[in-house]
Amino acid sequence: MSTEVRQLEPKSVWNHFEDLNAVPRASKKEERVIAFMEGFARSLDLPFEKDEIGNLVIKKAATAGMENRKPIIMQAHVDMVHQKNADTDFDFDTQGIQSYIDGDWVKAKGTTLGADNGMGVAAIMAVLSSTDIAHPAIEALFTVDEEAGMTGAMHLKHNWLKGEILLNLDTEEDDELSIGCAGGVDSNIDWTYTEEPLTGDYAAYKVSVSGLSGGHSGMDIIKGLGNANKILNRMLLGTHEAFGLRIQSFDGGGLRNAIPREASAIVAVKHEKVESVQHFWDNLIVDLTKEFATTDPKAKIEYASSEVRSGNFMNEADQKKFLYAIQACQDGIRRMSPDVEDLVETSNNLARVLLQDGKMEVKCLTRSDRESAKWDLAFAVAAPFKLIGANVEHSGSYPGWKLDPNARMLGMMKDLYAELFGEQPDVLACHAGLECGLLGQHYPNLEMISFGPTIRGAHSPDERVCISSVQKFWGYLQEALKRIPAKN
Repeated sequence: MSTEVRQLEPKSVWNHFEDLNAVPRASKKEERVIAFMEGFARSLDLPFEKDEIGNLVIKKAATAGMENRKPIIMQAHVDMVHQKNADTDFDFDTQGIQSYIDGDWVKAKGTTLGADNGMGVAAIMAVLSSTDIAHPAIEALFTVDEEAGMTGAMHLKHNWLKGEILLNLDTEEDDELSIGCAGGVDSNIDWTYTEEPLTGDYAAYKVSVSGLSGGHSGMDIIKGLGNANKILNRMLLGTHEAFGLRIQSFDGGGLRNAIPREASAIVAVKHEKVESVQHFWDNLIVDLTKEFATTDPKAKIEYASSEVRSGNFMNEADQKKFLYAIQACQDGIRRMSPDVEDLVETSNNLARVLLQDGKMEVKCLTRSDRESAKWDLAFAVAAPFKLIGANVEHSGSYPGWKLDPNARMLGMMKDLYAELFGEQPDVLACHAGLECGLLGQHYPNLEMISFGPTIRGAHSPDERVCISSVQKFWGYLQEALKRIPAKN
């Protein structure tokens, strides 16, 4: 934890953020952070309740004079994406995030920061612990497992909440009001292939891709960032086509909602072709580095002599199927929205590729604000793998949040923003899986809006949150609470 971060304004928000970041909170492992939040509620003598999936609601009565306002739900998710640089020695299960100040930004030392969605959680905690902020009756909803399937929002207890307005604090630009989001579906692909020993004189190499920018597979997909799995496959497929090679293993990417930053493979090439292959790789590395120089300026594409790991290599027929399937798997933007300027409609992230010991595992996350387009791309992603005989299963499907440009809360929030900051906010839908789509299914009459401070590089070790933006967001949130409309 950082003493200097705790001195930032607003201190209440930053102190709660640092306290939260001391608690491990990986998706699907939220027991410790939920226990931490229960302890927080007890310390304030506020009633709380946990549902069967693990979501927590903390309640706080309206302040004096606000009893006639509509009750609200303030919502954020407690889990965070755990990602670290390859050279960072850090154990997310036992260590707290190590934050520090860099100019107008708070960052973490070699890991994700947890600002997504820790800043939202901290802001809600600051409201709950305050004694001088005017607000209507609050149900503070802290959901679990947003980052790895939205199962908290998906299985939220029915007829649990009484609020009429939901403020989701999970938007990552401080001049945006989100009123819609994409839905998503996971693709889980597995395949068993044949292995065999090498016969002949081969040299082994480790080919690796690292240092890519990475980022959120929804919000950052529009940037055209490099995908380590796709880049490494280009290296291997090109070599296979020109000279032949044999693959022993392939290990790239990780979480579905993070654009892959690193990937590596152990391969072998015949000794008589080593010089030609190295020349080919040198030229291809130059081309690829230039291709991604703008989006991924720190990219490293390398090869080095390697000891062959004990075991066999893919047989050549299955290797060809694997390389072609990965090459054919769609990654990145499929279609931009025809209705909303600069909004991605449909995309896929080839998030994880693991190949070893006769088994292949591939994981993807497909997003779209159109349900039909989401499934069309999910089936397109599945197609090349089905053609090689792989098993493909789709899971974790969740709906998008259909935007309503005429929502009453939107009008109030737009007017307030213009009054406070002298300009109009950007009102848009985002290409990310906000929980509002699922929450709206459970509570179809909820008025919902999402906003938050400026966060960059979410889901990567480059994640950072803007200090001045947090101050702006905090002031805006407090004023919004004062202007919640009266009950009908």
